[in-house]
Amino acid sequence: MLDKRTVLIGAATAACALGIGFLMQPAAVGDSATGLAQISAQQRMPSDPALASQLEIEKITLTSRQELPPVGGGESDVAAQNQTQDQASATTSAGTACRMQASAKALPGAMVALTILARCRAGERVTLHHQGMMVTETLEDSGSLSLTVPALASSAIFIIEPTMVPKALRLRTAPAGGAVVQVAVPDMAQVDRVVLQWSGNSGFEVHAREFGAQYGERGHVWHGADPARGAGEMIQLGDRAQLSPRLAEVYSFRRDTAAADGVIEISVEAEVTEINCGREIAAQSLRFSQGRVQTRDLVLEMPDCTATGDFLVLNNLVEHLKITAK
Repeated sequence: MLDKRTVLIGAATAACALGIGFLMQPAAVGDSATGLAQISAQQRMPSDPALASQLEIEKITLTSRQELPPVGGGESDVAAQNQTQDQASATTSAGTACRMQASAKALPGAMVALTILARCRAGERVTLHHQGMMVTETLEDSGSLSLTVPALASSAIFIIEPTMVPKALRLRTAPAGGAVVQVAVPDMAQVDRVVLQWSGNSGFEVHAREFGAQYGERGHVWHGADPARGAGEMIQLGDRAQLSPRLAEVYSFRRDTAAADGVIEISVEAEVTEINCGREIAAQSLRFSQGRVQTRDLVLEMPDCTATGDFLVLNNLVEHLKITAK
């Protein structure tokens, strides 16, 4: 990879967009609108149109207007009333069965096993929100999805936002509700974590070079490397097959299992492709270390299409991780 990599001066073209804040709009998801509003206040969501859109989740209750039979009505009127009641009951049962559910379990290494279930939403696109991180995923044909997600808080809250249902169709379909789940992550303080997130096919990559490692050597950790060649771990999140998906790469280093001492250099790279050449692309980094989260926004002007195949290397977007042996 290195021999074809042309390092362009990222510092001259990259600008931290100071005006781009991440704020999640309160929305009613799942069973409790009040609870979700309180949870949403703890999360952060990008207002940059390239990265996010506002949550517009609504809880819809299906009702059916029923008329009393006229005085002296015959058996046909009673039968019609019973049929209406049966239809209303079936609609309510269908709405309950289609309600999105989520469960979470803490795993070693400050990871979370997240399970999503919505049987009537097979193959549907959903967006996962967690502490400002957002990724697009797709439910399987069974309407379920199982993910292993790196946690970004010791009390980890996950919000699952379903695809919006057009208002014209909501009375004939299941309620467009999402789900919220919270789980305690007891070993969060033992993990350093770096997240880079973006929208669409922007060509971003995160590279971690552990304790002096050079590109291609043992200790160079990125999504294309052998996982066994580094002390840390790189995870990709998001369904790249979706249209304009929200994607993320997460590098994690466990302080409690490594005896190393030194600096882990973190760099962000962007490949110039036919899709992004000559365009402005945006990303955001989140760095979790010792209980604190640092956020930085990036707006990058890509070179023209004559530079296709080259890479921009940004060494100053994420602060390096300093690891002290215990």
